[in-house]
Amino acid sequence: MQLGHDDEHQTLPHPVTAKATNYTRGETPAHSHPRAQLIYAGSGVMRVDTEAGCWIVPPVRGVWVPANMTHRVIMLGSVEMRTLYIRPDAAPGLPDTCCLIEVSPLLRALILALLEEPLAYDLAGRGGQIAALALNELRFLKIPALHLPMPGEQRLQRLCQELIANPESRETLETLAGQQATSSRTLARQFHRETGMSFRQWRQQARLVEALGHLANDMPVAQVAEKLGYRSASAFTAMFRRSLGIEPRRYFSGEPAGKGAGRVSTSSARKESG
Repeated sequence: MQLGHDDEHQTLPHPVTAKATNYTRGETPAHSHPRAQLIYAGSGVMRVDTEAGCWIVPPVRGVWVPANMTHRVIMLGSVEMRTLYIRPDAAPGLPDTCCLIEVSPLLRALILALLEEPLAYDLAGRGGQIAALALNELRFLKIPALHLPMPGEQRLQRLCQELIANPESRETLETLAGQQATSSRTLARQFHRETGMSFRQWRQQARLVEALGHLANDMPVAQVAEKLGYRSASAFTAMFRRSLGIEPRRYFSGEPAGKGAGRVSTSSARKESG
């Protein structure tokens, strides 16, 4: 479903437009926009789903959605969504795939400043200067690796959906391969070919995405660990810190993650999972 053809945010000649929308909970229908979109939460946490994967969006991070890409946004509680719509020809060097990004303090300030301007701001005035600075700042985006790629092959996609629905599952690759009437070696190759990750890496990433949704709703770390099948809160916290460069509770504090955040190593996936 494509939305926004008659929305001024999409049809104005301006290279960038800004929109503010507040939600209590709920989700948007699957849709797309003629313009690229930066989805950012001033407060609250969202999940953005596409056919290629899903991304958790806490404050200080955002999701880049290219023009005409179908997506759905799920609000994990109350959310103050702040959006930039970017005319595709205004930023040709930006990613052509959906991805999680670090939203710098400067870019956050520019988003809020552009929201203070009229929608059809003066291109030669303050609004135009803010928009130009925002476009320039977008070129320096940092892209963490935390997202959950979904396979295109239908049988493997169903298996992944079952693992997402049951993140605490301790089914081994060998057991799952038997259920699929194939060998573990074949299944491992399929996982890597379809997602770019090993099975262990993908399952840990799925648990991280699930954990972020629970933590965003103030579930205690110990309860999250138990829900995801970890033997202890400390094992879960160690995995979280190793993967995202920050402790679970601090992830939502507005602090940037440490260097290497979002990279899931095979060794950490093997050591920390329950």
